Amino acid sequence: MNQKAERVILGIDPGTNVMGYGVIRVVGNKAEMVAMGVIDLHKMTDPYLRLGHIFERVTGIIDSYLPDEMAIEAPFFGKNVQSMLKLGRAQGVAIAAAIHHDVPIHEYAPMKIKVAITGNGNASKEQVAGMLQRMLHLNPEEMPSYMDATDALGAAYCHFLQLGRPESPASYRGWKDFINKNRSRVSTGGKSANAEDEDKS
Repeated sequence: MNQKAERVILGIDPGTNVMGYGVIRVVGNKAEMVAMGVIDLHKMTDPYLRLGHIFERVTGIIDSYLPDEMAIEAPFFGKNVQSMLKLGRAQGVAIAAAIHHDVPIHEYAPMKIKVAITGNGNASKEQVAGMLQRMLHLNPEEMPSYMDATDALGAAYCHFLQLGRPESPASYRGWKDFINKNRSRVSTGGKSANAEDEDKS
């Protein structure tokens, strides 16, 4: 593995009401939490203004912490099509902000993150938060009230754990690359990748 001595990873947990973010710094084979928090969108009723706000806030976070990479949680594909659409848009806008800043993106399924952090793909948000608190030596007062923030931190830590391995589940280095790897998401017929993702989540 030929990794730079220090790198910063931004984790994002997409959401339409609350979007979580977490930043870790990796030095050698050790990781430490730099920041985590949420983008609260509850007060914004216009869905398009929400998307614009997500882009602005994620852009601001990138400008503040200058991450080398972004790890983002893949949307959970459930039965509610409208919720899936809204969540996918929120994730896409966060990805757009990273691509705009030439930050490589790595996408992880929720189950993949849970397994990486806790060893259990069915772990609760509280269990993920508890493991992160122990592994990153966080004080109780550092733990956020919104679990979206620890979920985002989990995405970043999951990517840290993958750094020594030959493959990450999905990564994009530009718009063309993103489109080429996600053609099934815009397919109008047949079984798309979404169905496969739902089976894994």
